[in-house]
Amino acid sequence: MGQPFIGSEAIAGGVLTKSQLETRYTRLFRDVYVDRGAAITALVRAEAGWLWTGRRGVVAGFSAAALHGSKWVDERRPAELIHDNHHRAAGIQLHRDVVEADEIETIDGVAVTSPTRTALDLGCWYPKMTAVAGIDALAEATEIKTADVELLARRYAGRRGIARARRAIELFDPGAQSPKESWLRVVLIEAGLPRPQTQIAVRDEFGSAVAYLDMGWKDVKVAVEYDGEQHRTDRRQYTWDVRRLEMLERLGWIVVRVVAGDRPAEVVRRVRAALARRSPCQPGARRRGLG
Repeated sequence: MGQPFIGSEAIAGGVLTKSQLETRYTRLFRDVYVDRGAAITALVRAEAGWLWTGRRGVVAGFSAAALHGSKWVDERRPAELIHDNHHRAAGIQLHRDVVEADEIETIDGVAVTSPTRTALDLGCWYPKMTAVAGIDALAEATEIKTADVELLARRYAGRRGIARARRAIELFDPGAQSPKESWLRVVLIEAGLPRPQTQIAVRDEFGSAVAYLDMGWKDVKVAVEYDGEQHRTDRRQYTWDVRRLEMLERLGWIVVRVVAGDRPAEVVRRVRAALARRSPCQPGARRRGLG
């Protein structure tokens, strides 16, 4: 039994005895068990939470995002479900929002909010930065469309958090490769800079892609990249980063590198300075908002 299961059903069906259930399996929620020693992933929590509702709830929020294939869903997050159960359980977060039949899908037998509805819920339930990062990952996994989420938002015009959700919908981009990249992009846009393109392919003189940049402005060859911890702790990664930066500079790119701890105001100042270095050389750059 690699997947979560309802203990009382396993006993009633003769699959396990009560003693076997208590000694060989771990209880996640009331009457919901999993193999002892099994990794408790976001997917496992989601399915276990759904079983806890008696299969009557709908997996939602970050739990739904995980079932749809999103990366970076924190495994420590509680299972999120839309359900009218008034009982509380540790490790489960219940929402009592209305969900229509056309906003529900089935994944491996589990009822889950559709990608579009999941994106709207993330925008309504979470602060902007958290929501955008979650929707970025969901968009990368499912190819949701802004227009579809905006259309669904109209259905729930009076919903609590809908104004915040609409802003998150405007900001999401499936090109983000980490929550930190999502954060960085939002910082730049919220500062009034032109919206950067993500995952920019840099090509050599033969037309072959030699690098992909986190985000930036291709027309003026200014890029902004977030360097994670591995860039400093992994010697091979560090060496490759140095060579890569030299190559990009030879190809005419200015690369602003951002690391953990950098303050938003300082990041914006550095990016504005980089754009200012290029805008006088680019006809029409001031009209495009780069001046």
